Amino acid sequence: MKSTEYMVDTNVIIRYLLADHPEFFERSRVFMNEVKVGKIQALIPECVIAECVYILLKIYNIPRREIAEKLSGILKYRGVITPQREDLIQALLLFAQKNIDIVDAIVLVIGSKENRQPFSFDKDLKT
Repeated sequence: MKSTEYMVDTNVIIRYLLADHPEFFERSRVFMNEVKVGKIQALIPECVIAECVYILLKIYNIPRREIAEKLSGILKYRGVITPQREDLIQALLLFAQKNIDIVDAIVLVIGSKENRQPFSFDKDLKT
């Protein structure tokens, strides 16, 4: 029998990382610990990673490097089944190393991997 696969929402990751709401933190901790060891499988879409970055950076003022480390760590959990996991980890690294928007970092990483030049009016991606 196939186990249930979950689609993880941003608020679960935020509560898990910040532990700022006792009930939601405990529920997210139990869930994420099961994902960590592969007991359950969870898809974390790139839009959720991007939203987590924005919330942690803009609302909670968490440093870029810490955000990248925490989210990359979660993406490496055994039960995470995100297809672009390695691309997202590389984009988070780029986001931490340079003053670049997370979405721009994702565009650069995936575009580079697929041998595509970025076409954008953003100064970070300007062609």
